[in-house]
Amino acid sequence: MKGDIGVIGLAVMGQNLILNMNDKGFKVVAYNRTTSKVDEFIKGAAQNTQVIGAYSLQDLVEKLEKPRKIMLMVRAGFVVDEFIRQLVPLLDKGDIIIDGGNANYPDSTRRTHELAEKGILFVGAGVSGGEEGARNGPSIMPGGHAEAWPHVQPILQAIAAKTSNGEPCCDWVGADGAGHFVKMVHNGIEYGDMQLICEAYQFMKDGLGMSYEEMHQIFSQWNTTELDSYLIQITADILGFKDETGEALVEKILDTAGQKGTGKWTGINALDLGIPLTLISEAVFARCVSAFKEQRREMHALFDKTIRPVAGDKAEWVEALRQALLASKIISYAQGFMLIREASEINNWSLNYGKTALLWREGCIIRSAFLGNIRDAYEANPDLIFLGADPYFKRILEQCLPAWRKVVAKSIETGLPMPCMASAIMFLDGYTTERLPANLLQAQRDYFGAHTYERTDQPRGEFFHTNWTGKGGDAASTTYHV
Repeated sequence: MKGDIGVIGLAVMGQNLILNMNDKGFKVVAYNRTTSKVDEFIKGAAQNTQVIGAYSLQDLVEKLEKPRKIMLMVRAGFVVDEFIRQLVPLLDKGDIIIDGGNANYPDSTRRTHELAEKGILFVGAGVSGGEEGARNGPSIMPGGHAEAWPHVQPILQAIAAKTSNGEPCCDWVGADGAGHFVKMVHNGIEYGDMQLICEAYQFMKDGLGMSYEEMHQIFSQWNTTELDSYLIQITADILGFKDETGEALVEKILDTAGQKGTGKWTGINALDLGIPLTLISEAVFARCVSAFKEQRREMHALFDKTIRPVAGDKAEWVEALRQALLASKIISYAQGFMLIREASEINNWSLNYGKTALLWREGCIIRSAFLGNIRDAYEANPDLIFLGADPYFKRILEQCLPAWRKVVAKSIETGLPMPCMASAIMFLDGYTTERLPANLLQAQRDYFGAHTYERTDQPRGEFFHTNWTGKGGDAASTTYHV
């Protein structure tokens, strides 16, 4: 009997996805470029399972039922293209290649079209949830060639995480690179969530002078509120974890953050599409600033930097901080969905935003209780442009606003860096202000570059130029949008 699906790549994610598939009754053929890892896997973690080993790509292909389904769990970029190049001559028309890595979505769009010309169906599937999710149920975001979906749906939905109602956190996202685009935005929101939590942690530790045990208790309690989420839960665990000396381990971890690029891609795409993804972009830049450890140490001494203690009732500040974190988190998701909407419209993906929220409800890193409320918001109004305009989220933002302002103002006053919470409230202030000072900005552009402007007393789309100095004449620059 042949295998139902093949998986190439036996690193942590690949191995755990294979074991997950095996648990759900699927026969998996496993292959790794270093074939000794196949033997190690079959004799180790996959012992006493139905998993079949393959020792060449030809061997892998021959051991699969048609249409063959092959999932790549390898490093994004060149490695994926190289495996595709080697696989194509071995496959028949109608066979399916699935890329489950963190691909940049234009690569998935390109691969969908290139393989379609050869009769091969391509699926770019974002997979989130890390090692635990891969083993027990990840969030899966598939896109690409729609004809592939009926063939891969039973497997991907079986292994995906499930909501409390039994709904799989996996559904067809859309054509071309839509799946990997949604996964990219997921990762961008993840960057934002993590940085927001870190800002709350620093406010408690350096501003309020709280102990790790106190912070552990607070994050544990926060996880019983609207902030209920995977990242809040693991933060509580981390803050309560002690090393062999009985001290908080996290305090001994060097404060330089790594990144693999998906947050950067999210920011770049937001700039390309003209979406003010301010919070997530600040989260990426915060990691960049953290990388300048030696420079920060020198500048700390040069500026004699001190963080002033935050005075006042500690419990009141903690509650204000909770509200600020909640409101900022809503803005992060709101900006993320603005980006998804713009990409969907430009690429004609026709994405279902409520369904997208459901994909993240369980299994993934940003899973949280209020993703169900996001799904409800888009089901009630599929044309919702700004998540904060939904009655549920609008009420929270308005209720949290005084505490949010108080926390951000205090962070500036005391010298506590809080780039994401501050950028979130600045975005909301700008987005809810009817008249911004961009009229002056347009006048400046017209003054020095004859870039023209529109007038409030004339119809939109009519552009004017003023000879501000009496020397410039009437020639105007071409007007265009980027």
